[in-house]
Amino acid sequence: MSLDWLPRTDTLVDHDLGGDAYFRAEPPSVIYEKKPIRDPQGHPVEGLYSAWVWLNNPAQYNSYTTDMVKGVIAGMKRASMDRSVVAIVFTGVGDKAFCTGGNTKEYAEYYSRRPTEYALYMDLFNAMVDSILNAKKPVISRVNGMRVAGGQEIGGACDIAIASDLAVFGQAGPRHGSAPVGGSTDFLPWYLTIEDAMWNCISCEMWSAYKMHRKGYISKVVPVLRQEGVWLRNPSVITEDYVQDGAIVYGEMKSGAALAAARDLQKTAVIDLSLLDQAVDEVLWTFTNLFPHCLQMSIDGIRAKKKFFWDAAKDYYRHWLAANMTNEAFLGFTAFNNRKLTGKDTIDFIRYRQLLAQGVEAGDELFAQVLPQPIER
Repeated sequence: MSLDWLPRTDTLVDHDLGGDAYFRAEPPSVIYEKKPIRDPQGHPVEGLYSAWVWLNNPAQYNSYTTDMVKGVIAGMKRASMDRSVVAIVFTGVGDKAFCTGGNTKEYAEYYSRRPTEYALYMDLFNAMVDSILNAKKPVISRVNGMRVAGGQEIGGACDIAIASDLAVFGQAGPRHGSAPVGGSTDFLPWYLTIEDAMWNCISCEMWSAYKMHRKGYISKVVPVLRQEGVWLRNPSVITEDYVQDGAIVYGEMKSGAALAAARDLQKTAVIDLSLLDQAVDEVLWTFTNLFPHCLQMSIDGIRAKKKFFWDAAKDYYRHWLAANMTNEAFLGFTAFNNRKLTGKDTIDFIRYRQLLAQGVEAGDELFAQVLPQPIER
């Protein structure tokens, strides 16, 4: 017996929420692009795509403005609702940075000392992280350069990370007026030991891609430097696997004359991201050859562990971050934003602590004593 008699509607419904207003080529912006899935021979597969969400602000190391945050949300939503998309690739334009966090100019000149405005912004930021964690497709972080501060946080929300070996990873908050509670305090302990997570969050040290791979933070690292047709591993990083003075040095940055020589060598080489894209294509091909719903269930099962802590804390983080905009965030972002005028990118921490120890009230008088002053020309 047939069921042909049942009434049915076959016209496909469009589930996209829009977003075109946030997708554009002129920076600062987000670019949304669909690329064909390619088989191992490089041939495009008909009707199947990856969705690329590009942070497009290379002049400011792909730091995200408020509009760009909206663009990321729109991009993740659009890719999630597109039946032809196998997976999402989240990356940045250029070869210097995946993302260095929130746009410091916007933070310093608009949001600082406006806590209510920053609270509204944090609602959008939290929605951006949620859009990654709730994406209905796997999300690959293509780390084309620095993944620092808020960039490390939104990158940590992704499912898989593949990095250029020139990339560095780390936080900046405690040095520049904030705290890495936009995801890193929730995500890093899942990837690293609790002490590594602690030190990476608070020290503001930059760790190499090789070090992060050794510690289990990212899936794969590929060289991106070429000289006379030969691939070179990052010459600024120790990539020999050995122990020195009882410590593992693999992945640590070189120093002194060795670092200077490495930087000279790097200036003569060409940056080529083709191996990075090849590695991304390999992961995309793996995803393509899996049952899509079984794949997504598996991903959501892993994500749930990260989301447990993120969801528990994100709302009260928002309130603290907003309040902090009246004091230490104002100082940190203002100092960094005016570094070209003052020659310094941080406040006078010693003087700040001394004034706090004396019980000096927060306000313009205290701020003026610790902020770097313009250089007389």
